[in-house]
Amino acid sequence: MLEDRIRRPSLLDKIVTPREAAGLIRDGMTIGMSGFTRAGDAKAVPVALAERAKTDPFKITLLTGASLGHDIDRMLTEAHVLARRMPFQTDPTLRAAINRGEVMFVDQHLSETVEHLRAHQLGPIDYAIIEAAAIREDGGIIPSTSIGNSASFAILAKKVIVEINLLQTLDLEGLHDIYIPTRRPMREAIPVTACDSRAGLPFIPIDPDKIAAIVITEQKDSFSTVEPADDDTQAIANHLIGFFEKEVQCGRLDLTLNPLQAGIGTIANSVLAGLAAGPFHHLRLYSEVLQDSTFDLFDAGKLSFASGSSITLSSACAARVYADFRRYKDRLVLRPQEISNHPEVIRRLGVIGINTALEADIYGNINSTHVNGTHMMNGIGGSGDFARNAYLSIFVTKSLAKGGRISSIVPMVPHVDHTEHDVDIIVTEQGLADIRELAPRERAVEIIRNCAHPSYREELLDYFTRAVKRGGHTPHILEEALSWHARSRETGSMRDAARSEAAE
Repeated sequence: MLEDRIRRPSLLDKIVTPREAAGLIRDGMTIGMSGFTRAGDAKAVPVALAERAKTDPFKITLLTGASLGHDIDRMLTEAHVLARRMPFQTDPTLRAAINRGEVMFVDQHLSETVEHLRAHQLGPIDYAIIEAAAIREDGGIIPSTSIGNSASFAILAKKVIVEINLLQTLDLEGLHDIYIPTRRPMREAIPVTACDSRAGLPFIPIDPDKIAAIVITEQKDSFSTVEPADDDTQAIANHLIGFFEKEVQCGRLDLTLNPLQAGIGTIANSVLAGLAAGPFHHLRLYSEVLQDSTFDLFDAGKLSFASGSSITLSSACAARVYADFRRYKDRLVLRPQEISNHPEVIRRLGVIGINTALEADIYGNINSTHVNGTHMMNGIGGSGDFARNAYLSIFVTKSLAKGGRISSIVPMVPHVDHTEHDVDIIVTEQGLADIRELAPRERAVEIIRNCAHPSYREELLDYFTRAVKRGGHTPHILEEALSWHARSRETGSMRDAARSEAAE
């Protein structure tokens, strides 16, 4: 019944078709769209925008929380709608257009986008397109399975288009905590002092007169694409469990650990789920995305509370969770991403951040975004927000990629997203390197010996030994430092053919 979903009677007259709503968007506009890691994304109006562009070409700047589901980025890219895109994406078609220079992509820390909007460094937003479970009597928007940047988009936009998704359960009402920081330079402290703190409202407060159109949809979120754990990800989880156990023995942690954060994706999800096998209990999450591992830990009796900005699940996990959502609801909260990722809160809570690297170099610098230093993959996402402010900043990766042709531990990363100053622990299936309080020369030995794959370890040690002879606080042979990536670009492999032949 629409009256359950649109509780302000006067707004029923605003119901239009997706095509009519898309007709409100004009060339050159800046659009803020809901969606954070495939959850809570607008589903009908973006499709109508792509369809309209086939006969009425136009371009927009598109801001989201993070990645979108339902191939929306692909459709908008193929329709040549996107002029600029920020702050994060995962779509292969859009990625290719970005790397061809056809779409200007602004790769931002996820906590920063709405700060820039609020300070008028970005924007203004012409329309916000927001998926909702319902609209309250006072016009307040009840988000669905993500908040991301939706709250600030709706508050700061000139006009709002709301997609009411009838397949999003009304049990979501009350799950959200919408807190908007006050303006700088006289900002008050953010009153989040624990994972289960509630500081704001359970809805997005806006003037109902700003709602320009309402579209009714019935479409599920896209499911996550995480793969099951394999031997390598299980080995990474085991190394981390062993590390945490030692931290407990040393008195730096107890068995409840500190609040945990894990980035999106197969490796991070598998590592977090692997903690169920350890001796830990009453764990808490203060993260961005609540994945399958969140609910696996709940069901294993290991997790007490989870705070995030979205819920992104596999098909099987979603069926299990939403069939009995009330069983989890009082142990969950969804926040705007500027709060879930806010440096102040991360530092206050002492979060243990676990994020995924594309590659790490022998001194601990991390590349998480650019293949061969030039080609964008997805974006930095929230990893920088957590890495710089976490109690423990952990990066995980398999030691090899592309069937062993690529080493994830290299002499020098060709693009730096997280400097050695923001990295405490590096883990591969080979082992764990604890580089806290180590000088660069000490870090290199730890990383090579513990994290590099044996097929590349000797060559890395040889490089480091020869670099040390040249001297320097952080020794390098500059003419060779990126030679592994040059070989990869030219031959598809980092392996030194001459060295390999000599070894045979």
